[in-house]
Amino acid sequence: MIEILKNPVLISVVIMLILSALRLNVVFSLVIAAVSGGFIAGMSGTAIMKAFNSGLANGAQIAFSYAMLGAFSIAISRSGITELLASMLFKKLDREATPKNILLFKYMLLGILTLAAISSQNIIPVHIAFIPVLIPPLLPLFDKLKLDRRAVACILTFGLITPYMFMPFGFGQIYLNEILIKGICNSGLQVTNSMAPAAMFIPAIGMTVGLLIAVFISYRKKRDYDTGSGKSENNTAAENTVTEIKPLNIIAGVVAIAVALAGQIWLDSLVIAALAGVIVFVIAGVISIKDSQDIFTRGVYLMGGIGIVMIAANGFAGVLKATGTIDTLVRLLAFCIGEQKGLAIFFMLFIGLVITMGIGSSFSTVPLIAAIYVPLCVKLGISPLATIAIVGVAGALGDAGSPVSESVLGPTAGLNADGKHDHIYDSTIPTFIHYNLPLLAAGWIAGMVL
Repeated sequence: MIEILKNPVLISVVIMLILSALRLNVVFSLVIAAVSGGFIAGMSGTAIMKAFNSGLANGAQIAFSYAMLGAFSIAISRSGITELLASMLFKKLDREATPKNILLFKYMLLGILTLAAISSQNIIPVHIAFIPVLIPPLLPLFDKLKLDRRAVACILTFGLITPYMFMPFGFGQIYLNEILIKGICNSGLQVTNSMAPAAMFIPAIGMTVGLLIAVFISYRKKRDYDTGSGKSENNTAAENTVTEIKPLNIIAGVVAIAVALAGQIWLDSLVIAALAGVIVFVIAGVISIKDSQDIFTRGVYLMGGIGIVMIAANGFAGVLKATGTIDTLVRLLAFCIGEQKGLAIFFMLFIGLVITMGIGSSFSTVPLIAAIYVPLCVKLGISPLATIAIVGVAGALGDAGSPVSESVLGPTAGLNADGKHDHIYDSTIPTFIHYNLPLLAAGWIAGMVL
């Protein structure tokens, strides 16, 4: 057990989390943690930076996609379509401003956001792309309702994670069928795609319990964001400018969104989809060609931060993998737990949590652990259905609550458009508490009873 605690992967992830919790910039925290983990593993400074730089390349495409997405969201705001949506909601709220109706309106709005987040993984598979388009124009409405944005962060993260770990459609088809089931089969245990939803049903209930606690207990009270305060340095993308609502511009906005959606579904390219949407606005005269420079600059300001974090996270993951100690960590676990089934399941899930918290991607965690976990489960007499649940939950754990996960960075990018939502204390920690703890418990139950 002492060897596990001395593992460079575990130490570097803990360093990253502590530094982030102390409010050091996440990118700085990632670099320091990567260098620390590399040195602890015995790597030279040159080898650490080579691995880090090699990993950076994997995040460049993501960062560029987010910059283009930011530009597209700014172009949409110029069309007036988001102002129209916000205006309609404001009018509805003002007409029915009794305490009971305000409460009903609040939960109706939260329900709509939940459905939008869930749909982004399957029905309209745009992942986090909808957040910078939908959320920023709703922030004044959130403030008027005194809505705790931590509840919204939990809702968005729930919708970005639970569908792919339970429903075999969209991103779920990739995670469950192409990564989880395929990884388990490649590790020597023959299972079928149809078994995945049944295996992940109990873990999905755990996620749902976490959502209900967040919305109806933890963050149900009003929270005043001091709307009278001055703008923060992060408020550029959410300036209080008034956009004239014109019918033709609204039509152009709807067409641009449809074109961008079609581009992402058919071409599987967020860059081309965003570019096509912006071109529609230019052709329609909503924005001029010379305005495209300002559109892109503001888009980078809005979404560039999340892109840089994802690049740094890939560099950090590159160093973790280069140390060769992820495999060592998993093997040490298998050696230490012996034949104790309950303890084995808990530590398999916990190690998965640590790995995903560091890498920031559940899709990347499963291939790293399946080869070790599957033989261990077979040795302990764990059923195929329970094995799917253990490996699937071990991968998904940490996607919520990791400061470098898209499922947490995405909500922050939208909710912090006016500079009033802290990434660590308003997104990372709330989602960690409300999802990782219930999912850890539900995953353990699934491993024991299935």
